[in-house]
Amino acid sequence: MGDKKDQMRESCSKEACEFKRVSSADDIIPHLLNLYGSCATPHDFKIYAEDASFEDPLMCAHGVKQIKSAFYSIAKIFSESRITEYTVKENIISPGKLEILIDNKQHYKFLGKNIDMISLIRLYVENGKVIRHEDWWDKKPLWNRETTKLSLVGRAMEMTRRGSMLATHAMMGFGKDPTR
Repeated sequence: MGDKKDQMRESCSKEACEFKRVSSADDIIPHLLNLYGSCATPHDFKIYAEDASFEDPLMCAHGVKQIKSAFYSIAKIFSESRITEYTVKENIISPGKLEILIDNKQHYKFLGKNIDMISLIRLYVENGKVIRHEDWWDKKPLWNRETTKLSLVGRAMEMTRRGSMLATHAMMGFGKDPTR
């Protein structure tokens, strides 16, 4: 009996160490490049879990429909947009959970003026789907109640980003895919 328990314990330990990678940056990066490059298709949003979130200094989106509105709006605001350079680092958190860090340079053109910025995109992936997408402009953490010294300021920033997202979501047809 003790022998059987030892075998079970050993096989369970091996399985925990030898898990299959469900998704990797290689599967996700082409879709992100399309999102930031204003050429996203409905297929590009399949990288997200249905209840995923996206947050940058301007918006806070919840769910794929709001994330679609956020990214589809880029083409309405900028005549050009793209990630021009990037490096990727993957951190395995646990079986089926992954953090992807994308250190990048983004280029935009607004009213004929070039805008170049650096950013850190943080993706939290579970079972092959992005559950949280953060875009840290100038690699600075997003302001919220946990990252500011005054939680009231953080809450105000969260509410402002949420309001901005709701307005964008309404203007973009509540996440409808554009007809081409």
